[in-house]
Amino acid sequence: MIKNIATAASTQSEAAVREVLHRVYAAWADNDADAFAALYTQDATSVLPGSYSDGKEAIRARMAAGFAGPLKGSTVVDEVRSVRFIGEDAAVVISRSGILPAGESTVPADRFVLATWVLAKAAGQGAGEGWLVAAYHNCPAGNA
Repeated sequence: MIKNIATAASTQSEAAVREVLHRVYAAWADNDADAFAALYTQDATSVLPGSYSDGKEAIRARMAAGFAGPLKGSTVVDEVRSVRFIGEDAAVVISRSGILPAGESTVPADRFVLATWVLAKAAGQGAGEGWLVAAYHNCPAGNA
């Protein structure tokens, strides 16, 4: 019976972690940098090819600039490949995703990236209470 409780808790946690990613991409689709950044911890980091953002405000500012410029009207196609828990308060997610610019219907294979997300269970952080993104990194997916 204890095993079933642990499995139910794991399933519930995985659903909550996946929901954070869903909300990240919903904020992206809305071009809402504030809602996007609200899903990150204060000390979150984001590493992209040629770009490093240190802290929630830096991530918000980068996304606001993107949404006002080259990312305006874009959405993201995302496929979660795995969710792995490290204790009760941390999760690592691997996903494959690609940016879909406004007016396009498919992401070319060479624009897909593999991403590593580290999420932490946070408490007392207002609207972001629950799971939040603590670190994000992506690189070209290649053939993966």
